[in-house]
Amino acid sequence: MMNLPLPKIERNTRASQMGLLLAVLLLLAAVSAPWWAERSSQRLLTEFLYTLALAQMWNLLAGYGGLLSVGQQAYIGLGGYCLVVLGLQYGIHPFLIVPLAGLVTALVAIPTAAVLFRLRGAYFAVGTWVVAEVFRLLVANTASVGGGSGTSITKTVSGMPAWWRESTTLWMALALGAGATLAVYLLLRSRHGLALTAVRDSEPAAESLGISVPRMKWFVYLVSAAGCGMVGALIFITKLRIAPEAAFSMDWSATMFFVVIIGGIGTIEGPIIGTVVFFFLREYLSDFGSWYLIVLGAVAVAFMLWMPRGIWGFVASRFDLHFFPVQRRIRGLD
Repeated sequence: MMNLPLPKIERNTRASQMGLLLAVLLLLAAVSAPWWAERSSQRLLTEFLYTLALAQMWNLLAGYGGLLSVGQQAYIGLGGYCLVVLGLQYGIHPFLIVPLAGLVTALVAIPTAAVLFRLRGAYFAVGTWVVAEVFRLLVANTASVGGGSGTSITKTVSGMPAWWRESTTLWMALALGAGATLAVYLLLRSRHGLALTAVRDSEPAAESLGISVPRMKWFVYLVSAAGCGMVGALIFITKLRIAPEAAFSMDWSATMFFVVIIGGIGTIEGPIIGTVVFFFLREYLSDFGSWYLIVLGAVAVAFMLWMPRGIWGFVASRFDLHFFPVQRRIRGLD
């Protein structure tokens, strides 16, 4: 009787091993950027990284949690205004405010989610936008934080050398961008990730397996809110001025939506690819005025019609390529 090899369950792929090496090299290059890159390049890299973090948070919420939100700018704005309250009024160091902003926004998200989770489908999406507008109006009518005209937050970073301020901003953006990607990857490889994927695919089927659907939705909503809050604080450290119209702008959610749809919703690689495409289009089309926005909209519509799984969804299905494999594969049966 022939001794057949036992099948093995694998997760890592050759592409993931190559991706790990590439990721380490890119991380080293980004960490050392203050010593070799120009300031303009560092600021662009910082913006790229915090946009990636926002995209990963929205992808976790909508792509894996099935919660289509168009109001995540609520937590970006609240995170930004933590700089005003905690920085200007209480004197806390701005870079310490970044993690505190995540805690504050997560706490605010608890009663917010309790209301929003009573809604379903399109009503939930509209409800998230309404919540963001309510927060914007509350802040705009609060004189102690600058009211509708906003306020400067330059004092929070005064006395800090420019090199250290910009370098620390870049490193924190790197921690948020790379950290969000790694956190989503580790989550999806855990048993909670399996439960989350089951909830996304079919809530009744997930409940029949004993998965608490409400608990998973609460989890991803609070995590996404905290992530957006931390990024919001970091964004306005770079801008040094904050106003309600900018902090709670719908443009933040539009950017997240565009990046994830183009790159591939429900994939970890998708937001990375989508962020690259977004910055490429912005850099080369921004001089065309309103045509820039028209092209972005046309590209998004075209992808939703002819490539609904996004760039990476198409690549992964065509070439079976996975840099962040989360599925278990059985080898040795053939």
